[in-house]
Amino acid sequence: MPFLSSLHNNIFSIELQRNDTLFCPPSVLWTSDGLEKDLHIQSNLVTVLAMDGRRRWLDIKKLGSNGRGHFVFVTNLAPCSGVRIHLWPEKHRSSIENEVPASKRIVEVTSKMVHIPAGPAPKQVEPGSQTEQPPPSAFLLLSPEDMNGYNFMTISVASRQTISGRPPPAASMAVGQFFNPVEGTSALSVGRIVHSSYSPEEIFLKEDHPMALTLSFSVSLGLLPVLLSLRTTGCGIKNIGDQIEADKNNLCKLRCFPPVALAWDSVSGIHIIPNIYSETVVVDSSPATWDSHQGAEKTTVLVLADPHCSYKVSLRASLGAATSRFFLLYSSEILGFMIAITLFGLMRQSLAWECDSSVPSILSAIETNLKPKPLMFLCFTPILLFLAFLFFTTQQNPRFGTFLFVTVVCYIVANGFTILVTLSSKLILYVAAILHVFAKRRWQSWEDGAHSPLVRQFLAFSFSFQSLKIVQMIKNNTNIAVAFATITLVCFVHPAIGLGLLLLSHSFHAHSALCSFLGASFRNIAQKKDLYKSKMDNNPILQSKSKPDGLEQLLPMDDSPTAAKSFTDSQLEVFDCRHGIMILHLLATLMFVPSLIAWIQRIGVGQRFPWFVDSALCVGVILHGLLGSQPTASFISFKLPGRRGREVGMSFLYLIGGFYSFISSMALAPYRALYAMAIIGFICFASRILETRGKVRGDTSSRKRHWHRH
Repeated sequence: MPFLSSLHNNIFSIELQRNDTLFCPPSVLWTSDGLEKDLHIQSNLVTVLAMDGRRRWLDIKKLGSNGRGHFVFVTNLAPCSGVRIHLWPEKHRSSIENEVPASKRIVEVTSKMVHIPAGPAPKQVEPGSQTEQPPPSAFLLLSPEDMNGYNFMTISVASRQTISGRPPPAASMAVGQFFNPVEGTSALSVGRIVHSSYSPEEIFLKEDHPMALTLSFSVSLGLLPVLLSLRTTGCGIKNIGDQIEADKNNLCKLRCFPPVALAWDSVSGIHIIPNIYSETVVVDSSPATWDSHQGAEKTTVLVLADPHCSYKVSLRASLGAATSRFFLLYSSEILGFMIAITLFGLMRQSLAWECDSSVPSILSAIETNLKPKPLMFLCFTPILLFLAFLFFTTQQNPRFGTFLFVTVVCYIVANGFTILVTLSSKLILYVAAILHVFAKRRWQSWEDGAHSPLVRQFLAFSFSFQSLKIVQMIKNNTNIAVAFATITLVCFVHPAIGLGLLLLSHSFHAHSALCSFLGASFRNIAQKKDLYKSKMDNNPILQSKSKPDGLEQLLPMDDSPTAAKSFTDSQLEVFDCRHGIMILHLLATLMFVPSLIAWIQRIGVGQRFPWFVDSALCVGVILHGLLGSQPTASFISFKLPGRRGREVGMSFLYLIGGFYSFISSMALAPYRALYAMAIIGFICFASRILETRGKVRGDTSSRKRHWHRH
């Protein structure tokens, strides 16, 4: 069995590192007088019920025949001081190793026993009694290779030391068995594991069953944890008279030791779970990642159950634990995918602007990218590129099916979270804008009818404050003020604080554009109502007065490329672009939240300036937010290298940035998406400098769209 051999090798290496030797220390060596009459075991099952000071002989060739070449031993006795196990080439009367000839030297395997983290022994009702069998504290697993060349095995048990005035401890226990690992093996496919979430898988173990039950899961329990429960159904006791089931269970607990489970996979190694009557089995493994091994998607669980008793084993996939485990393992990948999805949405907006069509909202752009053709291009192209890169650069590649499934699921979940964040932020901005417009209209109507001196003084003070020179400078140069404040914060305080201020700037501009859009829309609706009333009253004077103000705004817009945008449409486009950039920088800010929490905890202990790389990346993000948030930034264009270099714009930069963020997320390095955003920001900054120089020289951009301002 590959699992048992791998498990044995891991156990052997662990115990070698722990003990540095395969022999018990000299301080616990026993003398020949310490052992009473030997016992010769004739069955493949050996049981120790008490510390009787006897040595038990087992014939390896006889008891290990018929495929039962593996041996397992479970005990709550202390290795070396309570129990010792030796392998003998042949029988010998002496029990001391030094008295055995060198050619017939015995080998002690006691130090190969693995300690089980068991709880305290059960409480005793009265001296000499116990309520249930104490849990095992150690186990030993020997393969046929370990016993090759030896004919006999001895299990030596120390005698109990009684102390006057102190009750003896709970009854000691040890069970050993030669078994065939094929008899207790059960393979569970992915379909059976998923089906067990609503219809549990059940396995019945009769009495005298193999002590080792091997459960092979085709999916890693680090990704899909399983609730494993064992219920004792019998222990050789038949119901007599009015004996109830509860009494039977109590009696079985006296005879059966608590089961032990060992979960193993190639990445995390061995996980020992003691007293596993009902437990969610999960391993510390992360399959379907770029550096995962070929066997990381499988997990094997070895259950050690008392062969004297019968059990009902139930397996059920825990969807709650699987969900929490999924987000724990792949939360960073999902966050990186959210940034890539937002970049793809900005690419769709920039492409619409470059093609002289209406700019969609970031939500509409994300929905468009979820259609079959864009989804195949934006999702599967970076996956294939990443797998090709892994194939040519690394030796160990993840399993393609599992890797593709997890990546697609993460991408779909990231789309859902991105849409949820976009809808939530859009709802908040719309509610705030509607309340603002409503309050402003009420204030204007009240201001026109109010003649209170106090109100006039308040209005005069507000007008005088707005007319201050410094206020006018900040109002006319908002980007410069925001750039100075945010760059100072990211360089000398913390990047998250500077990016938070940038988010406030995005929110303010998006709110202003949305208020302008709603105000113009309400005015158009009012003009339309007045025009309708004038037509119904057949008043030509009202028609002539309302027609220039109302119809000019309400006529259908021409869809030709040369058609001018109305003020309402232009403000809506400004809001959509600002909203998309705000979502992108919100996700970038979330990456610095753990660092911000640690920075807050260190306040008063000792602070230092942020890392230079973090500050430089955040400066690039800030430049992108200030110079690339307007739709007019989409007219930035440059030619690709080469004689036939194609002229590309911001949409191409967003596409490349999205691909880079997607691939970085698959490599569990979503922070690299900041590199893409920073590079786009520096390109916008360089393009703005070139544009300013071109204006100074008298050059004009023929690609720039002109908006109508009414």
